[in-house]
This record gives sequence, C-alpha cells and structure tokens, in this order.
Amino acid sequence: MAQSKDYYQVLGVPASATPEEIKKAYRRLAKKNHPDANKSDPKAADRFKEISEANNVLSDPEKRKQYDEMRRLGAFGGFGGERQQRGGRPGYSTSGGPGAGPGPRMEDFDIGGLGGLGDLFSSMFGSGMGQRGAQRPTGPRKGESVEVVVPVSFRTAALGGKVPVELEVNEECATCKGSGGAPGAKWSKCPECDGRGVISFGQGGFAVNRPCPMCLGKGQVPSKPCPTCKGSGEVRTRKTVNITVPAGTETGTRVRLAGQGGRGDDGGPPGDLIINFEVQPDRFFTREGLDVIAKVPLNIAQATLGSRVSVRTLTGKKVTIRIPQGTPPGKRFRVPGQGIEKNGTKGDMIVEANVTVPEKLTPEQEQMMKEFAASGDLKY
Repeated sequence: MAQSKDYYQVLGVPASATPEEIKKAYRRLAKKNHPDANKSDPKAADRFKEISEANNVLSDPEKRKQYDEMRRLGAFGGFGGERQQRGGRPGYSTSGGPGAGPGPRMEDFDIGGLGGLGDLFSSMFGSGMGQRGAQRPTGPRKGESVEVVVPVSFRTAALGGKVPVELEVNEECATCKGSGGAPGAKWSKCPECDGRGVISFGQGGFAVNRPCPMCLGKGQVPSKPCPTCKGSGEVRTRKTVNITVPAGTETGTRVRLAGQGGRGDDGGPPGDLIINFEVQPDRFFTREGLDVIAKVPLNIAQATLGSRVSVRTLTGKKVTIRIPQGTPPGKRFRVPGQGIEKNGTKGDMIVEANVTVPEKLTPEQEQMMKEFAASGDLKY
C-alpha cells in the first residue's frame, strides 16, 4: 500500500538530503515517469502520482518536519498486513485483529489534537482515521490535485505567454453518473464493510481506517457494476488546458490552477492542477537573474581592428553593438532595458564577445598572420 512506502525511498534520496537534492531527484524522476513519456506503460501514472506525493511532503519544510517525526516514531513501519477475521468470516479487521495486541491504534488517538501533524496523517491515511469507530465521511469531497511538469521555451519563460498542456484526469462516468452501478442495478449493503464504507488495517500495534475496496467507500454495492467504468464511477480521460506562463518564469516555478484537477466525490468540487515549469535551454541566450546573456562570435580581425555587429534581442528586435579595437575574449557590453521584466523591474541584455580562431587559413591569410606575428616585439 502507498502509505507504507518511505517517501525518501520513493525519490531515491537519503533522509539527510538537502532541499536542492530533493528538488533534483523529483525533477529527474517526474520527467522519466511522466505519463506522456510512457504512454505504453499503464502504471506510469501511478508512479508519477507517488513521486509527486513524496515531493509535496518532502519539499515543504513544515510537512517534512512532521513526516520525519512520524517516521521516527515508526508510523510507516508497514500498515496493511494480512486480512484479519471479522464476524467469523474472512475480511478486514474493524478492531485491529489478531496480532495487533493491546497496543495503540490510530483510530484510538485524537489526531485532531496533534495540530499540523494530525493534518498530515489525515491527508496521507484518509479522513476516516482519528476518531474511535469513525464512519465514512459523508457529503461532497474535493477531488485530488494533479501535479505535472511542463517544459517551456526560454523565450516564453522570459517574456511570458501561453502553452497547451495535455492532462490525463479522472472524470465522472457518463454511463452510471458516477455511481458505479449499471443502469437499473439494485443496491444492497456492502458485505465486506457491513455498510460502514471503511475497513481497518492493523499491524505492529497500529490500525488505520481506509475506504472499503469492495464498495469504494460507498457502503453499498450494486447488483451489477457499470460496464463502462467497471464499477469505479469514473473514467480516465485526456483534456488540453492552456496554461499562462508568467514573465520571468524559472525552472521550479509552481502555479496552482483551482478546479483543474481530479473530479470530486459525491458532487464535490474538482481538485487543483499544480504546474511545475521546466525552462528549456536556448541555443543563443542564457540568464543571470533578470539579465539576458548573448554570446556573439567574433573573428580575430573584428576583435583586433574593431567592428559593428547586429544582435537580436529577446523580442526579436535587433540592436547594433560597437566593438572597439583590441576587444579581448569574454568582454561584455551592456544593452540597458533589453532583459527580463518581473515585478516592475527590468534587466539588461549583456553581449559577450566570443572570439573564435579559424581552424584553417588560406596561403594568403597564413602569410599575413606570419607577418603580423613577426612585427610584434614579443618578450618573455
């Protein structure tokens, strides 16, 4: 089960990993396991979701602190042991079952009294825990948030713009209207959870409530499942969303779009879409803060004798730069106001002289270079 997995193991980093190491590991794994890059692998979406979940916790200092404390206390030592006995028939335990012993159970604790720690427990293990004998929560519930990595070009990230993003999300099944039952099916109390909608997993002195896998938390089962969604009440669909890229966007910039995530349960609002931007390198421009660096190739004659060069800016406009005589490699020339604008501040474009040496010379050029070298008074 997902909750028994160690988030550090999911990202492949040690518990002592720095925020930067966690960020790098997440970006690498998210790119590798993104569903769009693994369309033939049906498990890619689950892996991507697990990686995103681990990053959401470990990249947030407060959540990570809470998670580390729960980890230290052994809360992730393994939930979901073998099925226990309930009511004389195979099933899931509603009391911890054999082997749980007299030790504490999660549902015996007032999780709400733990403040933020309780919030994290509830988000990771479901809202059915934290109260003795807790029943399945009723009423509308917000859908899950969807997190995606979106590559954007250097120029779009610098100037701002829109990029289309194709998402794979869960939508309500049109055949059963989200109920999970075939049209005309009769409903009865779920025999697995006895209509509670939740079952308890127990191991190592802990127990935690989770939605019943037979009725999916509804407490009732249809006489015949929906043929379209196989009883889940939802289908996986793809949709395209146009994402606004703010000017000055950098790799790691996150944008949350409310209501663009997974569908809600029982008429609840959809979740959010969380965008992680990944800026692609440009063949001409690089970036230093709000300044844009443009390396312009110059030959020896241009650098030695001086010249004028035309340079393209971010917007496509061209400016003329005067290269003075004797310009050394790496010399920089600043063009004010042609950089990146963000929060009312605008950077400059910096043109850097990249002096190139020809690999081959014509006989005439070689003779001229020899004469030029002989004319110098070199002392070492």
